Amino acid sequence: MINFEDFMKVSDLAGQKCKPFFKPSVFAKLLQSDPYGRISIMQFFNYVMRKVWLHQTRIGLSLYDVAGQGHLKESDLENYILELIPTLPQLDGLEKSFYSFYVCTAVRKFFFFLDPLRTGKVKIQDILACSFLDDLLELRDEELSKEVQESNWFSAPSALRVYGQYLNLDKDHNGMLSKEELARYGTGTLTDVFLNRVFQECLTYDGEMDYKTYLDFVLALENRKEPQALQYLFRLLDVQNRAFLNVFALNYFFRAIQEQMKLHGQEPVSFQDIKDEIFDMVKPKDPLKISMNDMVNCGQGDTVVSILIDLNGFWTYENREVLVTDDSEV
Repeated sequence: MINFEDFMKVSDLAGQKCKPFFKPSVFAKLLQSDPYGRISIMQFFNYVMRKVWLHQTRIGLSLYDVAGQGHLKESDLENYILELIPTLPQLDGLEKSFYSFYVCTAVRKFFFFLDPLRTGKVKIQDILACSFLDDLLELRDEELSKEVQESNWFSAPSALRVYGQYLNLDKDHNGMLSKEELARYGTGTLTDVFLNRVFQECLTYDGEMDYKTYLDFVLALENRKEPQALQYLFRLLDVQNRAFLNVFALNYFFRAIQEQMKLHGQEPVSFQDIKDEIFDMVKPKDPLKISMNDMVNCGQGDTVVSILIDLNGFWTYENREVLVTDDSEV
């Protein structure tokens, strides 16, 4: 631990180059609840390291900013990550033939979350502010646990998992996914109506989905709580293209859930009950319409989406009390 007086003494000894790190404002920022008004030396060290890393990374990213406008296009970020691969020991085992798929997988996460309006570019400032670069550069650590690797989108096991799923779905091996092939995604319980909307709204080639479009789909479904994922899914649910969901839109999707329940020999749940529960969960500003902001602000947008597009998600919601009881008994 170090107090402010000693902090300023070190500042005088450290020299001019280190002055920006020894400002009173930095000390105040790092001051926690120490009764003697001291800060942790280790915390200060980590702060300096983070600042230096950000500065170096900003310079590194700026080298790929071909237009010099402070943002990177998709091809710019692809080049940055491709040249980063040899510096990340955790990616040593990747075959060179897989590099292009790895780069595509990594870049998609940046663009899905940092460019939700699909402008085709992301600000370098936003790249530095988000945690994705931290996750990517975590792969410098040669001794990452299996659990950490599996939860890190940028790790080799994670990238191979996503690409492997894509190949498994591609039954005719033409490198693209048809609606019928995508229907086997996950537990295979996404409704036909939802899948139709995916192929209506998302970029396809002769009615089939390429790997890049598939990555957006996966990122949306695996991160349903995130605003960007909800924005992607809301666009699909907004079947009338009116920037809100009304009773018609909810019924349009829930009918497909009811049909699936019948096919599985289950008694279909009343739409009126589900409609009331959804409006109770979301509590929209307008009692007859659910906006995108309502979905994000209510904190339960992911649950609403799951009820409407996925029989498995609906079943999980319907049996939530039973599942909670089972968990508490384990």
